[in-house]
Amino acid sequence: MELGYFAMPSHPPECGLKEGHDWDLQVLRWLDELGYQEAWIGEHHTAPWEPHPSPDLLIAQALLQTRNIRIGPGGFLLPYHHPAELANRVAMLDHLSNGRLNFGVAASGLPSDWAMFNVDGMSGQNRDMTREALEIILMMWTEPAPWTHKGKFWTVTKPDTMFDFLKPHIKPQQAPHPPIGVAGLSKNSDTLKLAGERGFIPMSLNLNPAYVGSHWDSVEAGAAKTGRTPSRRDWRMVREVFVADTDEEAWKLSTGDMMGRMMGEYFLPLLGHFGFKDYLKASPDVPDSDVTVEYCARNNWIVGSPATVTEKIEKIYQEVGGFGVLLVFGFDYKHKPEAWHNSLRLLKQEVLPRLKHLDASVGRAA
Repeated sequence: MELGYFAMPSHPPECGLKEGHDWDLQVLRWLDELGYQEAWIGEHHTAPWEPHPSPDLLIAQALLQTRNIRIGPGGFLLPYHHPAELANRVAMLDHLSNGRLNFGVAASGLPSDWAMFNVDGMSGQNRDMTREALEIILMMWTEPAPWTHKGKFWTVTKPDTMFDFLKPHIKPQQAPHPPIGVAGLSKNSDTLKLAGERGFIPMSLNLNPAYVGSHWDSVEAGAAKTGRTPSRRDWRMVREVFVADTDEEAWKLSTGDMMGRMMGEYFLPLLGHFGFKDYLKASPDVPDSDVTVEYCARNNWIVGSPATVTEKIEKIYQEVGGFGVLLVFGFDYKHKPEAWHNSLRLLKQEVLPRLKHLDASVGRAA
């Protein structure tokens, strides 16, 4: 198993945009120093608790301040970008990264973002736009000119050479392109079926482990369409994690601090508006009113001493049938930086060595 990081990025509404950005940079430097494999940075436009509209700005700066960690958007919201422009921008970013770039894509799930960009998410238009945009981006990187794609949402031309020397020339450094990651939320997720179908990196967001187990079925269903054999080593699992020297300290620093505040003020109410609290329940008969911060901490979060956290990760691993990379869900602890750094350090240095016996190639336990 490897370790990575998934940042929305999350910051409280009173936090200044640059202040939050600087905290994210600090955490990315720590992750690199500690030997984390990768980090994914989200894009949102209308959520004060998720205040970063341009993950590539953070990524470009972080690449200059790190040496080994792979970094990528997690992901670019494809309905809101012209695919030809984004193809060129991501290709350039790949060169700036010296081949350390991952390319995460997403369809966007916030109705307020849909409203800002006039996208009809209720009808699934955002998902259709995402598929079309990704198709165009991949064509830009791999199909020789000349061609014209006339789609439902965009018409894009990759022209032949003009005036002897003007021509499309920007391609990623990684051939044929950076690894592509997609995140899934719902049961029977179409996004994760796409991951299986195309051989992309599947990422399961922070939900109840019993629920997330169905996500691998979606990956396999997609893979079956194209005759692929997906590897569980590629499966990323996003979880809330807080490790401290004792269980009591970890509980206090998580539920009683920024993790608890963000979940209580933003994430749980947001999921409630969408009717998504079922995704957090250990069993379907639990009433929505019981799905509190403390309930999530007990049933879904990975919180405790190194020994407790090891046990919880192993339990989740067995429940879902194995996965390859644990992505730590990022929170804003700039008011207690040493506690967050210590949690990341303990996870890498104390917990991970105790999980070496887990093998993500194993199938789901019977």
